[in-house]
Amino acid sequence: MDEKKRIIDTAGLTAVLHNVPAEFISRFREQVTLIDCQFQDESVIKKAVWSCFQENPVEFRGQMLFDPGAFPESPLSGKLTWKVTQPWAEPGDDKERAAKQRAQEMIERLKKKQGKPGSLRETGDVIPKER
Repeated sequence: MDEKKRIIDTAGLTAVLHNVPAEFISRFREQVTLIDCQFQDESVIKKAVWSCFQENPVEFRGQMLFDPGAFPESPLSGKLTWKVTQPWAEPGDDKERAAKQRAQEMIERLKKKQGKPGSLRETGDVIPKER
């Protein structure tokens, strides 16, 4: 993942991990060994899976695989706090995200000042939109 949370070396149009903390991605990468089993028959895939749950290392396609047991560090816990529905509209980094937030706050202040329908009043109530 690069500094803008894009997945490196992928052809995906929206290969961006907006709402996953970098620490979680780093930990995932420490705990996983990728084995390319694309376009393989069922017996090869079965052998790969079998190799991954052995207590003693076994050779599979040039790599030694086994079940290492529990990860030695404390578990990570967290929540994905928002669902990205329009990834192309998300800010590319923290600086852009902060600028977007400031712009949204300014828009809300202007709406309040002008008393626009749908904006928040000083009391926090929503002014209903006219039909």
